[in-house]
Amino acid sequence: MTTPPEGLLFDVAAPPTPVERLLLLADQYVQHNDMLDRLLRASSRPEPDAHVTSAQRLASATRTALKAVTDERLFQSHDLSNAVVRLQQLAFLSSASADQQLPMARTLTALAPEAAMGCADTLAHEIRRRGWTASDDPDHSLTAAHHTALWEIACGNVVATSSMGRQYVHYRDERVVIGTLRALEAHGLAERVPKSAPSAYVGGPLQDRVRLTPAGTTALATAISSPPVRRAPGTTPASAPAAATTATRGR
Repeated sequence: MTTPPEGLLFDVAAPPTPVERLLLLADQYVQHNDMLDRLLRASSRPEPDAHVTSAQRLASATRTALKAVTDERLFQSHDLSNAVVRLQQLAFLSSASADQQLPMARTLTALAPEAAMGCADTLAHEIRRRGWTASDDPDHSLTAAHHTALWEIACGNVVATSSMGRQYVHYRDERVVIGTLRALEAHGLAERVPKSAPSAYVGGPLQDRVRLTPAGTTALATAISSPPVRRAPGTTPASAPAAATTATRGR
């Protein structure tokens, strides 16, 4: 019998922080909605209860995230109280969607990813208000473009396609360019899941959903939970990319 290295006997992955848990919850909702969209656009009629198990898991995951937030015992500001209510609503809507037919089930969770991300941002803001210790020294290596792209990916707003040897990025709100996506992929912060996102139009090919990797989730959670970077007098912070709604392309 081979004895494993001593370090592996006790190395246990740290549980996700409450902010990370909310980002992971948003990703679960994105995957769930993608699955519903694929079912709704499938050529054959799906089983009526094809979405039930996924919806029930989402309701349970939302309640777990809600408990993680309340266990932080932060000061109940107006914004944080609203975030808790939104999570309670998401848990209810997810549970209720299991009893609905596919079109209505999809409607009930349509806004869930961005709602979960909004709750994550609110929680991060409240944590910042409580101060920051030296052990929580943040990593400010993310550029404004990287931060924006990670956020949009977490909200489920970014997909990728390819045609005639060219790669395309399609985004919904804030502009995400192919170069930024490639940089995130090179650093292990984002990945494309082939043919997991619904087609852009009925009868069209499935698209590649862009998702955060575990490292990307941690990087974004750290960024939004960190205090602003202190800059020398006279310096100007990088501005976020302007909002756009068209697709970008690259070779």
